[in-house]
Amino acid sequence: MYRVYFSFQILDNFRKITAALVTAAKASYQRRALVLSGDQNWCLQAAQASLEGASLERVPWISASAPEKVWKLEAAKAHQFLGQEVDALVFNAHSGFDLDAFGIITGAIRGGGLLLLLTPPLESWPSFPDPEHARIVTFPYRITDVTGRFIERLVRLIRGAEGMVFIEQEKGFPRVQQVTSANIRISDSPLADKEEDGECRTADQRRAVEAIVKVVTGQRRRPVVLTSDRGRGKSAALGIGAARLLQRGLKRIIVTGPRLDTVVPLFRHAQRLLPQASVSRTVLTLHGARLEFAAPDALIRTLQPADLLLVDEAAALPTPLLEQLLQRYPRIAFATTIHGYEGTGRGFALRFHKVLDERTRGWKALRLETPIRWRSGDPLEHFAFQALLLNAKAAPASAVALARPENTLVEQLDREVLVKDEATLSELFGLLVLAHYQTRPYDLRHLLDGPNLLVYVMRYRGHVVATALLALEGGFDEETARGIWEGCIRPHGHLLPESLAAHLGLAQAPRLRCARIMRIAVHPTVQNQGLGSQLVGILIKALSAENLDYLGSSFGATEELLRFWERLDFLPVRLSVKRGATSGAHSALVLYPLSNSGQALVKVARHRFQTHLPHQLSDPLRELEPPLAACFLRCGGQASPLSLDRQDWCDVLAFAFGRRMYEVCIAPIWKLACGALPVPESEALLREMERNALIVKVLQKRSWREAAAVLELSGRVQVIEALRQALRPLVLHFGSEAVRREAERLREH
Repeated sequence: MYRVYFSFQILDNFRKITAALVTAAKASYQRRALVLSGDQNWCLQAAQASLEGASLERVPWISASAPEKVWKLEAAKAHQFLGQEVDALVFNAHSGFDLDAFGIITGAIRGGGLLLLLTPPLESWPSFPDPEHARIVTFPYRITDVTGRFIERLVRLIRGAEGMVFIEQEKGFPRVQQVTSANIRISDSPLADKEEDGECRTADQRRAVEAIVKVVTGQRRRPVVLTSDRGRGKSAALGIGAARLLQRGLKRIIVTGPRLDTVVPLFRHAQRLLPQASVSRTVLTLHGARLEFAAPDALIRTLQPADLLLVDEAAALPTPLLEQLLQRYPRIAFATTIHGYEGTGRGFALRFHKVLDERTRGWKALRLETPIRWRSGDPLEHFAFQALLLNAKAAPASAVALARPENTLVEQLDREVLVKDEATLSELFGLLVLAHYQTRPYDLRHLLDGPNLLVYVMRYRGHVVATALLALEGGFDEETARGIWEGCIRPHGHLLPESLAAHLGLAQAPRLRCARIMRIAVHPTVQNQGLGSQLVGILIKALSAENLDYLGSSFGATEELLRFWERLDFLPVRLSVKRGATSGAHSALVLYPLSNSGQALVKVARHRFQTHLPHQLSDPLRELEPPLAACFLRCGGQASPLSLDRQDWCDVLAFAFGRRMYEVCIAPIWKLACGALPVPESEALLREMERNALIVKVLQKRSWREAAAVLELSGRVQVIEALRQALRPLVLHFGSEAVRREAERLREH
């Protein structure tokens, strides 16, 4: 349907250009890119014409519109290509420039392959109404308020990129000689040839497989950590290692990762080596032995025995969850992508290697360097790293080591300036990558183009040492606010007001204006120096002047984070009743009032949270870790314990200082625990074991067997004794003078 628009001579020019590009790509075993710039119909016609006769078989089109009989795929399904290879790719930016999809799918193009990037006219592309803007815009902004800063930067990089040839509508064709060279510096590195074992493609991959096998055959508690960029055969190494171990008689291997799609390549490689195996989407079976997938949160909730645990794309999982897996499984192998789309390996290395050093001796790190899909120095890989800032790095440690609150400056960045300041942008995004396990390319576009976003940085001698990203939320009219409260409306990008209204029942919350701290990060070299606290303090002052009502944040709950926010007087007002499927953590929400209306809201939210929490601990939060439960009970706790009448105190005394049965004193013991644990003084009164005993048995109402297991005690008798030891100091501290005298009398007898 498109050929009628081009003459035979023009069609022939497209074919010649493509043929020259493919020839150059195959000769170097690298990839090339052809940028077709113009209106969408012209671009689609030009792409179809370019591919005719190019002898490229697997060519998906990432496009909402495409010619008939082509392999068309939505950008949202690009993750299906993790671990796969294609000959060429057509990426239609007229359908939206999805950064995550672009990163994933371009990584699937094999050496000698071709990227066809279809764009609006380059000069006007930054102002093009990109469909991706709908993901970025939030109320009260409109689609037209989303800027084109990211595309402005992308066009600048495209024009200067190696290995890219441009054909722009009505601007003629480049000469074939230009296409053949395309200013490429050809790498003299060798191609990845098969190793002697016939299964591994590179020496790197062979060493990785051997290390995986040794995790099982060697000493316990000797994990291996594999890291690589994409296209180095990391997932294949996991699959080959699993297949070899099953062939040697290993009975059960569990594979986990952020999503099932993540580990599909691993299963594919194992199946290739085990053609006789029975295979479903999540299980491979061979003579009674099993290779099976389990979600990370399922492994935390229920201990599933395994001879080996393989954790793929470990950077996409939070460190606390990885730490739990490390404790539970004595034989475990981790693998992750360094510049990835399933999390970021550099931050993973920084955070998790410290845990490994503390908990295991002799763990092994292996990095796969040699590309398998293309030769080193590939220009398309270099362009993707630059365009998506996958190579972003935080400031050098030596440059920021002396940063302290008194010698740093905080500023709100002008993003019109930021997009042209590549050094600051790289340091800023590199710091975000290190700080958060799920920072991804999409976040870069939101950072530059989101109309509701504020970006603050703390600098030391020009370098970024800390940053905070904030989203403006709320400000809805009464009718919309009621719809949010009723659960009929779920506004995109308004996490705080929606959560307060829908989960805490605070109908007024969506009407107030607030800011949410989406990310806050401090350079690892200068953490624990007070920089983060100072940054938040400055944010509070700046936002108070903007007539906002409250400031808040939502995050995966840990003791460390809760203590950080508590020191800054941010109070927890919600804890999700379910753990995140990927993170394995409950989500916490903390607030800080900025106005009188905000003060009233936080007070009500806090009261409702404190009222519900003890009951939630005995139902949906029954398995919440006791130290974390203690943090939530204590943060901003009430000033005095709940009221116990005379008979209640008698029952508590009879259990704590006498031999009365626990079961007939449950109610008054529960009252005392609920009232005392939130009070700061209780921290000094109780040892950790005693506090945890009150939480797991009294508040969470776990069985005697469960409580003993959590407390690492031998059984019911020991748990009862721990409860008595816990209650005695509480009685002596919180009881009346008469109660204390009776306690002393009972203790003497």
